[in-house]
Amino acid sequence: MDGMGDKATLLETGRFVQQADRDDPGVAAEEARRRLAAEAGDVEAMSVLGATLLRRGDLDGAESLLRAATAAGDRAAANNLGVLLHQRGYADEAAGWWRVAAVAGSAAAAHALGRHHRERGDEPAAEYWLRQSAEQGHVLGAYALADLLEHRGEDGVENWMRAAAERGHREAAYRLARMLDLRAQGEGPGGERAGPGADGARSTGGFRSPARRDRGTAAGARRAGTPARPGPKAEPTGSQQLTAAEEAEQWYRQAAARGHRRAALHLGAILEKRGALKEAGRWYLTSANDGEARAACALGFLLRDAGDVESAAVWWLRAAQEGDGNAANALGALHAERGEPQTAERWYRTALDAGDINGAYNLALLCAERNRTQQAEQWYRRAAYAGHREAANALAVLLLQSGDAEGAEPWFSKAAEAGSVDAAFNLGILCANRGDDPGALAWYGRAAAAGHTEAALQVGIALLRDGDEAGAERHLRCAAGGGSPEAAYRLATVLDARRPPPPAHELGEPVTEKTECEEWYERAAEQGHRRAQVRIGMLAAARGDVVEAAGWYRRAAEAGSRNGAFNLGLLLAREGSEPEAALWWRRAADAGHGRAALRLALLFARRGELAEAQRWSTRAAELGPEEVAARAARLRDAVRQELSA
Repeated sequence: MDGMGDKATLLETGRFVQQADRDDPGVAAEEARRRLAAEAGDVEAMSVLGATLLRRGDLDGAESLLRAATAAGDRAAANNLGVLLHQRGYADEAAGWWRVAAVAGSAAAAHALGRHHRERGDEPAAEYWLRQSAEQGHVLGAYALADLLEHRGEDGVENWMRAAAERGHREAAYRLARMLDLRAQGEGPGGERAGPGADGARSTGGFRSPARRDRGTAAGARRAGTPARPGPKAEPTGSQQLTAAEEAEQWYRQAAARGHRRAALHLGAILEKRGALKEAGRWYLTSANDGEARAACALGFLLRDAGDVESAAVWWLRAAQEGDGNAANALGALHAERGEPQTAERWYRTALDAGDINGAYNLALLCAERNRTQQAEQWYRRAAYAGHREAANALAVLLLQSGDAEGAEPWFSKAAEAGSVDAAFNLGILCANRGDDPGALAWYGRAAAAGHTEAALQVGIALLRDGDEAGAERHLRCAAGGGSPEAAYRLATVLDARRPPPPAHELGEPVTEKTECEEWYERAAEQGHRRAQVRIGMLAAARGDVVEAAGWYRRAAEAGSRNGAFNLGLLLAREGSEPEAALWWRRAADAGHGRAALRLALLFARRGELAEAQRWSTRAAELGPEEVAARAARLRDAVRQELSA
């Protein structure tokens, strides 16, 4: 036994002799030479010729040769005899010969024996023989051992998978890449992006419901099953320290280059996220042409994003016909955008039949847009019961709109617990509406922590009310940075209150320096926030920039701000444009501004138009505030005496 040589590893290669080999004169001559040697009793010739006939499928011709070589102590023949018997259905006898070869040191036989034991459920024996094979450098043994250890949840999976991958095993390279990729995703930053918040100080209505763009072509539905690419540190390779994501990409690339279609899909997704769209498209195309429906779907999205919707539809159609629900949803969204609801509905149903619950959610959106509320509710329920968090949120909104607040709250809770940021925000609104401020703050805080702009604003407002200025500022900055004009205005007021008094400046004397609070006022003002526009006008006037002040006052006044109209009137009056000032004061007074009414009364009194002066002084006395009302009352009495004289 010690002298046995492992001349053939048929089980490892899995190859079969092609007809072209048999017809080749050189091959035929070599086979004839070996046959003569085998007939003369050459053990090596018997073993090799038996393996050749076995690969060719000539089991009867191979068996006698392999048995003779095995009897003479050739371990390769023992291994191949096991292969032959396994093919004939004699698994137990095959295992006996594999054991003989494995004990003699055949790594291929140890691998085959390990597989035999695993198929029969004897995992300890399987691990023993697979480990024997792997430790001898057998690539299939290393891969099979890694697969067994992963199945049992034991250590050493990555090491053996890496050993197999480094020896060129395609599936091992892919699975090693998946391990590294999932580790990178698990260690990388998480979170969910929330939709934009509504403007305003404190939201007590306006529950957040799904938008049309959340259908199959939106970010929430696209690229289902494709990997993300964060990058924590992994084990060093050579002299270079690679992140887990970078190493995963390398293994994806190796597996994809060897024709692994799922590796090509994941590699395409990594490249797309990085912005290497051409290369990503090439890998998606390679994977799609090899039959990977998800790659065809991803290629469709890539083409859609590049503006080629017609080509995208071709790939989505191909993927959908192969059972990809995400592609069916994308086709449904495409037809919905084209105003073809019946075709859209058909594709959404196809997506649902393919097991994609987004199909039910999109059907609900489609029904809701067509005012088929009852059907929309049914589809929302189906999706929500299947765990679709945004469907649960939308169902709760629908129930709330129909007056069923009690039925809505559990669905909001279910969606929020599943990670819906909008649902958490909506629960905050629900609590606030019934006076449960602590509950509202808790849900707003949860949504704000996930990046919800409007929720961060509400938390900031609550903290300001409770005197926690530092906490309020932190949340207001988050909300303002997320685009909320109300948050930008309130943050500016916080900063403004702690700002030292500015030095006095004459009107017309320009001062270009702006404080941080003014920058936030300006950001809010640019988004149409009227109080911010008035305040930025006041700050501009304070530093002597009359033109800018007038511009902001005018924008605020034209948007309906009575303070903007009043201040614009003051500015115009100081500049000598009293008639235009009167027009703006009148607009402010008509909107309930007491000081503007008093200014009009004084203006008309100076002009001698006592009836108008009496009318506006009476109006000013009614509007207030107290000091304005007192002055207006004195003016009114004086005008009345003058009129009665």
